[in-house]
Amino acid sequence: MEASRVVVEALWERIQARDWDGVAGLVAEDAVVEWPVSGERIVGSANFVAVNREYPEGWTIHVLRIVADGEEVVSEVEVPHEGVGVFRAASFWTVRDGRIVRGREYWTGLGADPRPEWRAPFVEPIGAGGVVDPAGG
Repeated sequence: MEASRVVVEALWERIQARDWDGVAGLVAEDAVVEWPVSGERIVGSANFVAVNREYPEGWTIHVLRIVADGEEVVSEVEVPHEGVGVFRAASFWTVRDGRIVRGREYWTGLGADPRPEWRAPFVEPIGAGGVVDPAGG
């Protein structure tokens, strides 16, 4: 298994465990993580940890998939949050020397972008939670 993939797997495990010191150990001190959907940039591991640590409780991380190629890693997670709804994130990470140095995450809530009626003849809805069987089912 690629070392970069292991780092991203550990990141999500440590975030789920609220192991903030462990998260900090995986993110470079000068890392830059961007959230284009909300127009935000997080600079530094301390800020990345703080943003995640301070997020209101009630959430759980479910890793749906992780794909790695060298130092580039993509993860997809689902984050159900009690009373708020279900969120999804597609995250693009760059890992060097065992630490995340860059990230770009696209966070959204399921159903936040309803499909327009004009597409109805060409699409079919996906199941509850938006999970599609990669085998085509």
